[in-house]
Amino acid sequence: MEIVRADSFPLRCGAWYVRIEAMARKHGIPLEKEFDEHDGEDTWYVVALDATFPVGTARMYPLDDTRVMIGRVVVLPEYRHQGTGTHIVRACEAWAREMGYAFSHLEARENKLDFYRKLGYTPCGEALVSGDTFRCIPMEKALMEEERPCHFN
Repeated sequence: MEIVRADSFPLRCGAWYVRIEAMARKHGIPLEKEFDEHDGEDTWYVVALDATFPVGTARMYPLDDTRVMIGRVVVLPEYRHQGTGTHIVRACEAWAREMGYAFSHLEARENKLDFYRKLGYTPCGEALVSGDTFRCIPMEKALMEEERPCHFN
């Protein structure tokens, strides 16, 4: 398994393929809801590859000068429970640190809270509905040594 930055159109397509297969198709989410304003040219994606086949992904985009949003962390069903999601999130965090971000934020589906807690994320705010599909909880993690209170709105 290799985690790569989607720095080409084919790799971005791989990220979108995983999201279509593992989320839109499985949960009946219309493409208009799965893909939103945060899936633009300035969005950063990582892709997990099994040889050359995309099996997992996540996207990132800046919230402000110090905070980055990690979202749409998805792994194909047959590759789950093998550490792929953990490697994807850690790759996003490393990339965010390289770019100088101090905090990462995400919106965790309620059934994934324990997964993100194990990665060092802390709930930060009330439950919300994200994309009209799932109830999610805002979470954050300090990426640098300094810590400060939650800044998620």
